[in-house]
Amino acid sequence: MVIETRGKFTFRGGSHPPGRKNLTRDSQIQTIGACKQVAVMLSQHIGAVCEPIVKKNDQVKAGQKIGDCDAFVSSPVHSPVSGKVKEISLQSHAVLGRSPAVIIDADSENNPPKQPLFSRFTEDFSDESFSAEQICGAVRQAGIVGMGGAGFPTRVKIEPNPRLPKETLIINACECEPYITCDYRIMLEWTPQIIAGIKLARKASGCSKVFVGIEDNKPSAIKVMNAALETYANGDDIEVVPVKTKYPQGGERQLIETVLNKNVPTGGIPPMIGVVVLNVATAAAIAEAVVFEKPLTHRVVTVTGEGINKTGNYYVPIGTSVNELIEFCGEMTDDAVKVILGGPMMGIAIADLTTPIQKTTGAITVLTRKEIGRAKFAGRQTACIRCGRCIEVCPEHLNPTRIAHAVKNDLLDLAQKYYMTACMECGCCSYVCPANIEIAGYIKTGKVLLARAKKKIPD
Repeated sequence: MVIETRGKFTFRGGSHPPGRKNLTRDSQIQTIGACKQVAVMLSQHIGAVCEPIVKKNDQVKAGQKIGDCDAFVSSPVHSPVSGKVKEISLQSHAVLGRSPAVIIDADSENNPPKQPLFSRFTEDFSDESFSAEQICGAVRQAGIVGMGGAGFPTRVKIEPNPRLPKETLIINACECEPYITCDYRIMLEWTPQIIAGIKLARKASGCSKVFVGIEDNKPSAIKVMNAALETYANGDDIEVVPVKTKYPQGGERQLIETVLNKNVPTGGIPPMIGVVVLNVATAAAIAEAVVFEKPLTHRVVTVTGEGINKTGNYYVPIGTSVNELIEFCGEMTDDAVKVILGGPMMGIAIADLTTPIQKTTGAITVLTRKEIGRAKFAGRQTACIRCGRCIEVCPEHLNPTRIAHAVKNDLLDLAQKYYMTACMECGCCSYVCPANIEIAGYIKTGKVLLARAKKKIPD
């Protein structure tokens, strides 16, 4: 059977940065051993911060819940290792600066590496033995959040809501960010587990239709997923949709526009139009949580860029420091100049390499001066020439330059009038700007200043 892999669908706007996925595309997922120490952040998601439920000197076991909150929009955190709580203290956080975390010294003898469970899912898997309530409860207890972006608690997404009934489930397998290949490798290697997670998420949410959106620069993933659906989900009305390769095709709102030709209202959420979107890695985590009652303690992380000696995809305990993972990958090269949590478009450059891996950390990208570009590295900016390129590429149809200038001049009220909070921070505007103005950086700063003014985050 010939499978069509060319994408026919896309959205308005966007850009085409170099993919650079060849660095890790063929690197199979490797399991790394338990770390000597982990720092598990008490806030790894959108919503209320967890309170620690352990204290200094407590002994904890791998998979044990160590932080929780009663708020509806929140998600518990668990220890990825067995060991002793060293302290509960502030640790480096890429967005917040510093945030509370549970520091655990791992037991050197009782911490065998956690192995992925994809081989335990077979074509006989059925969701019939699990109710929607059981699935939602297991997802909540496992601390699963969106693993491809902002980290919205997954239970909140899939839980039935009579006021906003869900009709369509979209699995986001685009992975449009340059360099990153963790989701791609999961699709190739953990396919049966992903299919099981999709079935469980569909049952929990009550959706009747399921689409798996994959960019057409991943023909192998499209073929593997199609073949798996024939084997594991024949007749289950799950369809793979190849979409055109364009950044940020994996944005939630952009993917909905691409696949369904529907638009989520500005300031709204997908359930308002009967849609729920889940990342492909999140689907895999749902299967593990529901079927085997395993909490989210590990994730696949792409370590990439020409500034690292050994690139690859690694199954990593959450709470591992960036520095320890870089050491495992053979250290940085002599010409490495920037370390980014995430990819080069939406990721955040960090100076403190003790920053821990979180549930939402899909990649560590180590760039050289050559990769960044001489002008960008030097930070040379010229005056805005009002060329309009940022408007052309903005996937949210905003005027990014106006927002940036408002923030730069401390006019947050004006920035809000230009819909600053609707910006998805994809970085397309900065990427195409001929003046090398960090437009997205100004907008990110404006959002932080606004949140501080509203006392939503500490000063």
